[in-house]
Amino acid sequence: MESKRRYYIDEVGNPDLGASEDPNHRYLSLTGVIVSLDYVRVTLSPELEALKARHFGCHPDEPVTLHRKELVNKRPPFEALREQQRERAFNEDLLDRLSTWDYTVQTVILDKLEYRARYRTWQADPYHYCLRVLLERYVRWLERNNCVGDVMAESRGGKEDLRLKGSFGRVHEQGTEYVDRSVFQERLTSSELKVKKKDNNIAGLQLADLVAHPSFRASLARSQRSRLPDTFGGRIAQILEAAKYDRRPDGRIDGWGRKILP
Repeated sequence: MESKRRYYIDEVGNPDLGASEDPNHRYLSLTGVIVSLDYVRVTLSPELEALKARHFGCHPDEPVTLHRKELVNKRPPFEALREQQRERAFNEDLLDRLSTWDYTVQTVILDKLEYRARYRTWQADPYHYCLRVLLERYVRWLERNNCVGDVMAESRGGKEDLRLKGSFGRVHEQGTEYVDRSVFQERLTSSELKVKKKDNNIAGLQLADLVAHPSFRASLARSQRSRLPDTFGGRIAQILEAAKYDRRPDGRIDGWGRKILP
């Protein structure tokens, strides 16, 4: 059996059911990034730290943690990106790393407006619903690749983290309507979800943060038969579509690497 994998999860949007037609509030998206733990230790983490040192001059005693929102808005400690030339150099360096690193992406998007309209009598928590669907795809990937692994998500706060861990534990114990519990228990090395703050400088969570929003936008565009956005995020999405999304044997991404709910 190959080395242990870890599934790093990041979210876009919010899980409340007060959905509206405003696209900024209508959708919830979860993205999982599968990486070998050996690869994280040997390649991903050292190369990510080197990238940050090159562009932001960070010191090991005071590590910089990449946050997409702060990068986009060029807030400290990323104010160097306010200079166009330095921003261009960082963007090209990051795109090169995102192309080269070895990882697999799976994204689930919930249209909360349609979900609320379709299921008036039964409504699960949107985050937990998306998590269940995402975990199904992860364990199937582990099964196909003869691997085992665990799961780490970004912390959402005390009570939310406890609810999230409870939801994960139920999936591990009971399975879902589409994947038997035996598959979860055979492929997941822990019945407990690992929850960490992104400020802990965890490379996998930073990678998930960097690709989650571009993957959400690209997946939504493709579901609406639109072109990829003509943005930096669109360039990241091109990398994901070219080689990083989980996909069917015939090469199709939909259903495996990305899934639109309900």
